[in-house]
This record gives sequence, structure tokens and C-alpha cells, in this order.
Amino acid sequence: MTRQLIIGMLCYAPIFAIAESLPTNWSTLKVSQMGSPVSLFVVLTFLSIIPFLVIATTTFTRNIVVLSLVRQALGLQQTPPNIVLIVLAMFLTLFVMAPVLEKSYEQGVKPFMANKITVQEAGTQSWLPLRDFMVVQTHESDLRLIHELAKAPLPNTVEELSPVRLIPAFMLSELTTAFKIGFVIFLPFLIIDLIVASILMSLGMIMVPPVTISLPIKIMLFLLIDGWGLIAQALVRSAS
Repeated sequence: MTRQLIIGMLCYAPIFAIAESLPTNWSTLKVSQMGSPVSLFVVLTFLSIIPFLVIATTTFTRNIVVLSLVRQALGLQQTPPNIVLIVLAMFLTLFVMAPVLEKSYEQGVKPFMANKITVQEAGTQSWLPLRDFMVVQTHESDLRLIHELAKAPLPNTVEELSPVRLIPAFMLSELTTAFKIGFVIFLPFLIIDLIVASILMSLGMIMVPPVTISLPIKIMLFLLIDGWGLIAQALVRSAS
């Protein structure tokens, strides 16, 4: 139960940060009271939406999009399988988010487990490191766009940022960054496809699909330059 609570507090910090007006009996809840049926139901409900918050508040979106684009650039349909890409993207996300999650644990979850603060206070304190990380990774143009759509003025300080507006801006920035990286990855593979297609056309082999020749060439070159290692380094360093 303790391990589930720790994971839940770290992943659900945005929810606690959004819920500014909680009922008194909930906001004063202590860890010693977590054994009640209602409290257990709330915690388990929170745990059920962990994947959505992982996608929304971490670099997982960037990682999985780039890895999927690499697979498409190579011309492979289902290799590597989706589950392999998802697991790899998750571990790359953990490498990047480990310092942020550790800080969230120290500021929010640890005091809560020591019965020093309430759930609402723990959620707020756990949210702050995530917020700071997301602000650094979010483009100002995306943040301005979300506030314009919400018809709200752009805040002057980071402390005034609402999670409801920061999270979608962060996700837009992650998608933009992922597609920029994917564009750079696609270019050399596109050039190989064009060269192979031109050679086949010049030889009059118009009935031979270019992918039949270009696919093994692209895989060979990708392995020679240690492509997966370079992509992993690029993803981790781009978010550091």
C-alpha cells in the first residue's frame, strides 16, 4: 500500500494542484486515515489514470513519437513491436524524470508519509518540481496560445500558472519538439529512398519496388552509426 501511495502521489500531483477547493475532511486527510474504504477507493481511482498523467506531464510523448517516426523512416511496419517502443520510451522517460520525481517525493510525499502535512499540501508540494520542469520544456508560443484560447491573460510569474493551462501547452511543445527531431531523422532515409528509386529507374527496373532494395541498406547504415543509441542520447539530452 505504501509503494502504491508513493507512486500515486508523484503521478497525481497535477490533480491535487488543480483541486484548489477540496472539502475540509479531504484536505485534512492524514496518512494514518488511508485505511478507510472511501480513502482506498479514491487512491485506487487515482491509480487507474496514471497512464494519462504520465503522458501529459512527462517526456513520454516526445519519446514515443520519435521512436515511432524512426520505425516509419526505416520503412518497417511492426518492427520493433509497439510494446517494445512503449517500454523503451518509458525507461527513457524515467531517466529524464528521475531527478524531478525524487524532488517531488522529498517535498511532498515524504512529509505526508511522516504525517506532517495533509494530502492537499502534499499534492501541492509535489506539483512544484513538475511545474518547474514543464515550464522549462514548454514553448512560450504554445503557452500564449492556450491562454488565448482560454481567453485568459498570460500570467506574469510561474507561480500564477494553472495546471489546466500549463499541461496542454506542455503537450503541444512536446509534440512540436518530437516532430522536429523526427524531421531530422527522416531526411537521410528519404535521400536513400530517392537514390535507390533513381538508380532503379535508370536501369529500367521499374517493376522492382524501391523499398525492396532501400530497406536493407537503411537498416545496415542505421546499425553502422549505432542509430538506436544516438536517438536515445538525443531524447535524453534534449530534455535535460
